[in-house]
Amino acid sequence: MAPFDDIPSALAAVGPRLNRLRTQRGMSLSQLSTLTGISKSTLSRLEVGQRRPSLELLLPIVRVYGIPLDELIGGPEVADPRIRPTPRRVDGSVVLALTRAQGPLHTFKTIIPAERSTPELCTHHGYEWLYVLSGRLRLVLGDRDLVLEAGEAAEFDTTVPHWFGATGAGPVEVLNILGTQGERIHMRVKPDVEIAGEST
Repeated sequence: MAPFDDIPSALAAVGPRLNRLRTQRGMSLSQLSTLTGISKSTLSRLEVGQRRPSLELLLPIVRVYGIPLDELIGGPEVADPRIRPTPRRVDGSVVLALTRAQGPLHTFKTIIPAERSTPELCTHHGYEWLYVLSGRLRLVLGDRDLVLEAGEAAEFDTTVPHWFGATGAGPVEVLNILGTQGERIHMRVKPDVEIAGEST
């Protein structure tokens, strides 16, 4: 579609669109003329580009076709919203970025192997939210040592020393949302879960 700053191109594309819309609806120029009150000759000239489109002519036509005016004159295209993440390895885990735009929140899916089970605490600015998709996630946060089951979530201030990984029993799939500006999602994990052989 032509951008709005290219008005001549946008107007030139109106005629072919009008013809296509009428053809798709199986409508004759005579029928469209009756419904819009615009003469057949004017409609024909619009479709072949011999008549400059105006609001006075286009508004009755879009009402008949039941479409917004910007669809006819070529509004800006809506970008494909789908995200096709590229897996990358980070410290032995597979990480897939699920957001592409820069902003206060960054979302990832992380697949943590069973062998990544030795805590290595770190700190950084922001907040993090975790949701366990499958497996059992070990979360060490300050002096707390927790296990999250599939379907459980946690959030925490990342300036507190923390680490998360597998319990050693198998791989874990986790949804991570990291907010660098202190954005928070208010779901908290129960603190009374124990790792086999350890107490919280």
